[in-house]
Amino acid sequence: AAVVPYRKSGYPTLAPLLRSVTPAVVNIAVESRVSPSQHPFLKDPEFRRFLERFDLPFPESIEGGRRQSAGSGFVVDAARGYVLTNSHVVEDADSITVTLKDRRSYRAQLLGSDARADIAVLRLAPVPRGLSALRFGNSDNLEVGDFVLAIGNPFGIGQTVTSGIVSALGRNGLGSDGLGGLIQTDASINPGNSGGPLVDLGGRVVGINTALLGPSGGNVGIGFANPANRVKAALNRVLARR
Repeated sequence: AAVVPYRKSGYPTLAPLLRSVTPAVVNIAVESRVSPSQHPFLKDPEFRRFLERFDLPFPESIEGGRRQSAGSGFVVDAARGYVLTNSHVVEDADSITVTLKDRRSYRAQLLGSDARADIAVLRLAPVPRGLSALRFGNSDNLEVGDFVLAIGNPFGIGQTVTSGIVSALGRNGLGSDGLGGLIQTDASINPGNSGGPLVDLGGRVVGINTALLGPSGGNVGIGFANPANRVKAALNRVLARR
């Protein structure tokens, strides 16, 4: 039997699979404070020369501003409202907003994280009606050449689906904090995709998108995902601490 269904026109399509998967994928907006030590004025030689010109003292610090960033995630427990994402997506967040595919938005609480595995668990409370969750596959069964789909929020433009294959397995030192054993894929992964799922053609999560390799910070056909089995183990550790 064919893995990919066909439209009445006779062309293959992944639309039925995506109709069942994408409602569980979310966009994540993070707001955080820029610390004074990070303020660009303190590192700008022109700013220093301006102060010297008018005989003004160089400040030890400057009041920090606000920074906004975007990422992705997916629901792992619909009953409890648990959302999984990368820990680096929500690092130092003052506020986290989760937006569902149907554009409903909710404030999220950071339930816990595991920086070594680069995962964080968020909780939506009260739990939105009609949530659906994704199920995990066994990433140990992946082989180079398997078809995969990456779903996320690249550049903050909204939910986007890209497709490709598993390009390599066991890539080392390329993810956040030098994570090893990553899945390499040519499914387009761009800034903002971090935390979104990498799924197989059965709709199972086989990885969580975590890094990309590109000279300008954009996709060049080389992206990386944290394997699902590692993610599941880290998720269980975080929930066990609750």
